[in-house]
Amino acid sequence: MIRIVERIGTRTLRGVNLLGDTGLFLLESVAYCFVPPYRLRKIVEQIHFIGFKSLFVIVLTAAFTGMVLAIQGIHTLRKFGSEGLIGTIVALSLIRELGPVLTALMVIGRAGSAMTAEIGILRISGVIMALDAMAIEPKKFLVSPRLVGSVVAVPLLTAIFIVVGILGGGVIAVGLLGVNAAEYTGRMVQSVVFADIAGGFCKSFAFAILIGWVCTWKGYNTQRGAKGVGNATTSAVVAASVLVLVSDYILTSVLL
Repeated sequence: MIRIVERIGTRTLRGVNLLGDTGLFLLESVAYCFVPPYRLRKIVEQIHFIGFKSLFVIVLTAAFTGMVLAIQGIHTLRKFGSEGLIGTIVALSLIRELGPVLTALMVIGRAGSAMTAEIGILRISGVIMALDAMAIEPKKFLVSPRLVGSVVAVPLLTAIFIVVGILGGGVIAVGLLGVNAAEYTGRMVQSVVFADIAGGFCKSFAFAILIGWVCTWKGYNTQRGAKGVGNATTSAVVAASVLVLVSDYILTSVLL
């Protein structure tokens, strides 16, 4: 019994220490965003890397997500004679849930893993130690630009995802399933309110912080060797994805 209590206490203390370390890491990284000199070129590079280079996969995912929503939605609504509501179903599903969540998951898989690997390689190659030796704060140089880039790029990608998804759903609903185009857009405009859009982008902003936070933290604390980089990258993708889903539930409970 004593050993069991010791193990529980040890794991609890490790969890509390980890939470404190990650929290301080985020606070320091955010604080360095407001300390000059401002590395605008680095920030623009990260916005390009996280945002523009993720555009293809976001557009492709959004188009097929909207198409699937239209097909599934019309199949269900026809049972109740409410085909005209398909525009509302597609728009609200994308704005409230699928747009922010799927965008975040796609960014984690494409850009988040790369962020972790890049910083992890810098850690095991001694670059971070060299920056410390030159009195250059590694978090400001490596972490803060990626955090700002994520916060700027992810909401923009979410907006593109939502628009493309609605268009994809419209192509299927109007072009293939025979829904009236005016009814598709008219019901959508009537049903979507500002609170829906604001809630979706609040989620997107929170997910952007989580992506930048978790992926840079895992890379910054990579263990020695190539295996350490691989483990850190895998761990970052899994942890960030799970945290996005958990935080989505929490934010949905709060915002609704």
